[in-house]
Amino acid sequence: MAGATVAAVMAVAACSGPPQPTGGDPTTLPPTTASATTPGEQATDPAYAAFYDQKIAWKDCGGGLECGTVTVPVDWARPDRDTVDLAVARHPATDPSQRLGSLLVNPGGPGASGVAWLRGGVQAVVSDAVQARYDVVAFDPRGTGSSQPIDCMSDAEFDTYRADPADPTTPAGLAEETEEATRFAQGCEVDAGLLLGHLGTVDVVRDLDVLRAVVGSERLDYLGKSYGTLLGAEYAGAFPQRVGRLVLDGALDPSSSSGDVALVQAEGLERSLRAYAEACPQRSDCRLGSTADAVVQQVRDVLSAARQQPLPTSDAKRPLTAPLAFQGILATLYTENTWSLLDSAVESARGGDGARLLQLADAYAGRQPDGTYSSNLLEAYTAITCLDRPVDASPQAMQAQAQQLEQRSPTFGRSLSYGALQCGVWPIPPTRTPAPVSAPGAAPILVVGTTNDPATPYVWAQSLASQLSSGRLLTWDGQGHTAYRRGSACVDGAVDGYLLGGVLPGENATCTS
Repeated sequence: MAGATVAAVMAVAACSGPPQPTGGDPTTLPPTTASATTPGEQATDPAYAAFYDQKIAWKDCGGGLECGTVTVPVDWARPDRDTVDLAVARHPATDPSQRLGSLLVNPGGPGASGVAWLRGGVQAVVSDAVQARYDVVAFDPRGTGSSQPIDCMSDAEFDTYRADPADPTTPAGLAEETEEATRFAQGCEVDAGLLLGHLGTVDVVRDLDVLRAVVGSERLDYLGKSYGTLLGAEYAGAFPQRVGRLVLDGALDPSSSSGDVALVQAEGLERSLRAYAEACPQRSDCRLGSTADAVVQQVRDVLSAARQQPLPTSDAKRPLTAPLAFQGILATLYTENTWSLLDSAVESARGGDGARLLQLADAYAGRQPDGTYSSNLLEAYTAITCLDRPVDASPQAMQAQAQQLEQRSPTFGRSLSYGALQCGVWPIPPTRTPAPVSAPGAAPILVVGTTNDPATPYVWAQSLASQLSSGRLLTWDGQGHTAYRRGSACVDGAVDGYLLGGVLPGENATCTS
């Protein structure tokens, strides 16, 4: 699989507390205006009234959650034609007497299921204090999770697609990769039909406004992680007057081209590997080397060995190819909590056993032991990404970028190369053009960035906060993907202060713990 995907989601449950970030004086905003009974601002076009006026038939679905569906048009330009039902779930406010409204949440991906995220435990999504005062509402974006998910290949075919070891730097390898990419794209088109052209951020932003209205909010209160920050930023650009309290954590840069994204993520992954490698010799259970350079070299050696000859695993039909080795390593770089898994997986692979890295790669892709996939995250990721950013898939352009990627990331650059190939054969042209989002007139928006984030590097948070006319940046001087609910009491306190009391952290605010 050319240019392995770098999808990004989720945070782990964390302790909460009130330490304050360093920086300028905080700013207090006006009270939130969410209402439980008013349907909110409606679309001015009567053709959309039925979507904005609908009511969710909430039903208990276990785990303290209520579930339902919201109907939206497949093509927003033709609302009288096909529709798609979006799966939604809510965790009702635990202190209804102090309820502020509904907080919509999205975990990223693109392609991740918000419903599954919430079902995994609301405490990983928001703090107890936020749970008390907001209905936390998650949704599966169109084409993902339980919202008419696209299914481009059989599970066995997808195994082959993920593991494809062809080398696109050779004419034969490029032809093989192109054939495999075309087969995948055709499968998506057959399965999704008209929906395939309407899975991008442009359409989901319109869905988000309907969700805002049907949960009874005049303004959108929203927590977006990773790709969810792009949804939030583009929503602010499209509906600035409907912005409530937006938290954009682990930001993407709306102005970044496809090539820029690959280069910046390559650098971010290399920095995260270096952070892991520097910490490894300090741990008694890490036996990969006595220096950071030695540890990095062990990881590079595993990738090199898998390229030369796939490593055997416990499944004779599924050896560890280079793409699978990359996915397994990538899966452990999102948080320090999984670094010890990388220790043992790399050690086993250096001994000729790729089973542990294969297990990590499968966990990253949602593959179950029985060969089925628990989600369509990676299929939806591709479909959404190809609509969101144009690519230059000419062999010359991909070769030039491959050289840049290997310079920026000696470890992972080769694995990330030729990523434009899949979107280059996509049957639907992009529906979005990357551009800065300023959202003039929007209420203040909180952007959160982690200095050593492997998937959404900190420079994107800086860029987004500077683009937004009302953006305010909160920095976590930390390691891993996203910041809120990942163990920083300082970050959690600052985000909660904004969501609950309308208090923005000061200019240049930074959390160090």
